[in-house]
Amino acid sequence: MSALVLDGRTLAAKWETEIAQRVAALKNKSGGRSPVLATILVGDDPASVTYVRMKGNACRRVGMESLAVTLPSATTTEQLLARIEALNNDPNVHGILLQHPVPAQIHERKCFDAIALSKDVDGVTCLGFGRITMGEAAYGSATPKGTMRLLEHYGIALQGKHAVVVGRSPILGKPIAMMLLQANCTVTICHSKTPNLRTLVSQADIVVGAVGKPEFIKGDWIKAGAIVIDAGSHPNGRGDVELSAVVERAAAYTPVPGGVGPMTVNTLILQTVEAAEKTLS
Repeated sequence: MSALVLDGRTLAAKWETEIAQRVAALKNKSGGRSPVLATILVGDDPASVTYVRMKGNACRRVGMESLAVTLPSATTTEQLLARIEALNNDPNVHGILLQHPVPAQIHERKCFDAIALSKDVDGVTCLGFGRITMGEAAYGSATPKGTMRLLEHYGIALQGKHAVVVGRSPILGKPIAMMLLQANCTVTICHSKTPNLRTLVSQADIVVGAVGKPEFIKGDWIKAGAIVIDAGSHPNGRGDVELSAVVERAAAYTPVPGGVGPMTVNTLILQTVEAAEKTLS
């Protein structure tokens, strides 16, 4: 029997309609003021340009505004920090996104952490991560939070399950591990240098591919009936998991593309609206 497809693309489109209704209601209450997401792009990396454009298009689809801040590749850490501080202090901006990666001369972590917690709608600050880890209020990192929303929508049982997260990045592997732990999973965090990785993955009820290497997690590592979350995105439509070998093996899986990716953008937009509702309602 084929696995259940956790269709993030269809779900995100459905939720965009609901978000648009919230935006319209917010505009009505606030005399026409719109939620605003500021996107900061440093340099002209083609992939980053595309991602920022996609996020701007998503804003417009729901009736929000996108403030595109484009800075040259030679921008310094101090110059970027000054621009972030200006956006923090702008009452018309409700969310701030700093597109990753930034040029090598910039201290990326320092710039992420300069974003005000109330505007950290992409969930990239250490403070936000710490609050999420402690079960306190903060905006979750967009990809992990979007994944959790996807699992909740499809009624995937998490309590008591053994989740194996393969990947330890600060905006994906680590935060989704903490979110799964908060959902009462038992969580094992692995990475590309973990010994006996195949054995650990084969024990998992839930496998999260967040390692950033195409088809690094082989299909025959997955035990029958497992839930497979593939958060990777690579050329030729490949993810971090060998999904072609999972379809007849897993209970459910996220496709690549069309699974986690659309939920990331949708969550970023949703959290910007939530931030705006706190100041405009």
